Amino acid sequence: MRIDAHQHYWKITRGDYGWITPELPILYRDFLPGDLEPLLREERLDGSILVQAAPTIDESRYLLELADQDPSALGVVGWLDLLDPEHRTHYDELSRHAKFAGFRLMIQDMPDVSRILEPAFVEALRSYADEEVPVDLLLTANQMKTVLELLRQVPHLRGVIDHLAKPDIRRQAFEPWASRLSDLAQFPNLYAKISGLVTEGDREHGQMDDFVPYIRHALRVFGPERVLFGSDWPVCLLAASYGQVADILLRALPEEWGEREKALLFGGNAKTFYKLK
Repeated sequence: MRIDAHQHYWKITRGDYGWITPELPILYRDFLPGDLEPLLREERLDGSILVQAAPTIDESRYLLELADQDPSALGVVGWLDLLDPEHRTHYDELSRHAKFAGFRLMIQDMPDVSRILEPAFVEALRSYADEEVPVDLLLTANQMKTVLELLRQVPHLRGVIDHLAKPDIRRQAFEPWASRLSDLAQFPNLYAKISGLVTEGDREHGQMDDFVPYIRHALRVFGPERVLFGSDWPVCLLAASYGQVADILLRALPEEWGEREKALLFGGNAKTFYKLK
């Protein structure tokens, strides 16, 4: 099964997508299953993992409702705030849905990233790790050190780093991102999504080869069994088409990678990580 492990849907009139404004005209419209269907078909993909794009439980409910009507939505990654005393109640509600595949922590948007090291946060995350709940981690390169500290306290977390922690490809900054990604890869239950990179590059003067060192480093340190392809559609449209995102990844693959490794990257690992039936 070939799977896009990271894409979004949204309906602007719902009102909880504060980051999508008229100043982003490419994104400031509804994106729904009918828009994605031909793209999946063109890339010979069987379905996708639908990931939350708003920090609300209501949006997670909305995505689960969409997934009920969309056979290509293989799983839904909802939103959870572990600093909210009601996080377990929200989790219990969402997890009753057959297509609920885990939740995402939007660390990227936290004004003070050190809050993820507070005892209540660590204790909550440890409880989900004990249950092997898949957790997406959305963070930026300058937050990697703090996330490493968190994982040392929750080393058994079943987690995936979204967008390779957003390296600064625009400035071709490789370190300390690369060393910290290597450190993260030491946690055996942690995966990495090769996703969201095109919007981190130079949108005016960048070249496809700009992404190669970052992709190959991630593939090397995580290995073929712990990497997932994700389009980050429709956010990727700010910099590249759906097909171009897939082409960039294919061009960056090591020459020694065969069909087995490609099958894991383009679906097998997503099926394993998200426990898809």
